[in-house]
Amino acid sequence: MKEAAYRVLFLEDEPTIREVLTEYMLVSGYQVTTAENGDRALELLAEQEFELAVLDICVPGADGFEVLRTIHESGKRTAVIMLTALEDEQTQVKAFNLYADDYVIKPVSPIILLKRMETILRRTLQSPVEEKTDEGGLTLREEAYCAFYGGEKLPLTLTEYLLLHRLWKEPGRVFTREQLILSIFNEDYIGNDRIIDAHVKNLRKKLPIPCIKTVIGVGYQFDGEGCGTKNSNVPKQCPEKLPDAGADGDFSAEMAQQGRLRN
Repeated sequence: MKEAAYRVLFLEDEPTIREVLTEYMLVSGYQVTTAENGDRALELLAEQEFELAVLDICVPGADGFEVLRTIHESGKRTAVIMLTALEDEQTQVKAFNLYADDYVIKPVSPIILLKRMETILRRTLQSPVEEKTDEGGLTLREEAYCAFYGGEKLPLTLTEYLLLHRLWKEPGRVFTREQLILSIFNEDYIGNDRIIDAHVKNLRKKLPIPCIKTVIGVGYQFDGEGCGTKNSNVPKQCPEKLPDAGADGDFSAEMAQQGRLRN
């Protein structure tokens, strides 16, 4: 059993999948609240707090995307895994653009789903730290997992913060997608490394400064020059920059490789 009973909202309309996966979650120590339709999921979100939401997309009432959008717009620190049989790239990109933390395709092994949940929650719950604001440029509060710009807190998801933090810690260094995945997800991630492109795209939308550069054929780097960055680790002279692609690059969504349950 886990030290804390993490609260999980599980939206799934198919009874067998809902019952089987709920049982696995309960045995693993999670506190699970289920919803068989999107409208009920929205009601539960208004009534309760959850550390994680596992959402099917094609459900009666409000669909999974509407629930995902509501979570993001509410400002809640609820991580979201989309669990669906829809495997087309367009749908997966839409989910990440709406700030989903992960996308898992049915059929899925319950054990693999639990690992994905554990990976996200391992980084989610931290002891609350009193937030302070600074005037000036970009500031990262490592103990609070928060980023600020000009004294205003940036609305980053946990994955976006961890991605920014990895690049920010070593300005000028070029990271490959694989290196970023290992830094953020450790060795628990299963999928395509191009998922990083979607997270970078979302992160760039939220940053008021163009500080993340694309390096063609390699990956990404943080450019701290002229962006008002507050970071004691910034070297006095950054390495010579490689060419900036000026684009996010193509994103090929991740595909789950193991399966047991089918919608």
